[in-house]
Amino acid sequence: MIEVALRPVEDRDLDTLYELMRDPESVKMAAFIARDPDDREAFDRHIARLRTFPDLTLRAVTGDGRFLGTIGSFFVEGDAEITYWIDRAVWGRGVASRALALFLDVVEVRPLYARAASDNLGSLRVLRKAGFRVIGTEVAYASARDDEIEDTVLCLDV
Repeated sequence: MIEVALRPVEDRDLDTLYELMRDPESVKMAAFIARDPDDREAFDRHIARLRTFPDLTLRAVTGDGRFLGTIGSFFVEGDAEITYWIDRAVWGRGVASRALALFLDVVEVRPLYARAASDNLGSLRVLRKAGFRVIGTEVAYASARDDEIEDTVLCLDV
C-alpha cells in the first residue's frame, strides 16, 4: 500500500505536474482543463496566478515520498470547491481517496463542493467515499473533449 501524505507545493514539483496534466487519458477524464494542456507558458502563468490567491489551499500529494499530484480548494462566487489531479500510474490504488481524507482534515470549510465529468466514475467514487453527495448535474463545454458533457455536482455538508 502506498503511504500517502500532503505537503506544500514546491517549485520542484511543477515540471512533474505539467507532465501529469498533459497525459491524454487524464485530460480526457478531467474534461474541464486548460485550453491547451501542451502550452507550458500558459501553465506557468496559471500556477503563478494561483499562488497569489489568498483563499486557495493547494497541497502536493505524495506517495512513498514521490510527488503524485495536487489537491486544492478555492472559492467560486463564495462557494468552496475542491479539485485534485493524481498521476494516472496510481489510479485505483487508493491514493486519491487517502489524499482527499487528509485534505478534508486541513480544509474545514463546509459546505464544500466538487465537480466531475459524469462518466469519470473513479473520481465520483472517490468523492462519494469521502462523504460527498450528488446534488445535481449540469451540461457544460469540456475543452478536453471539445464538446458539451454532463458534469456531476457534489457537496460535503459535514
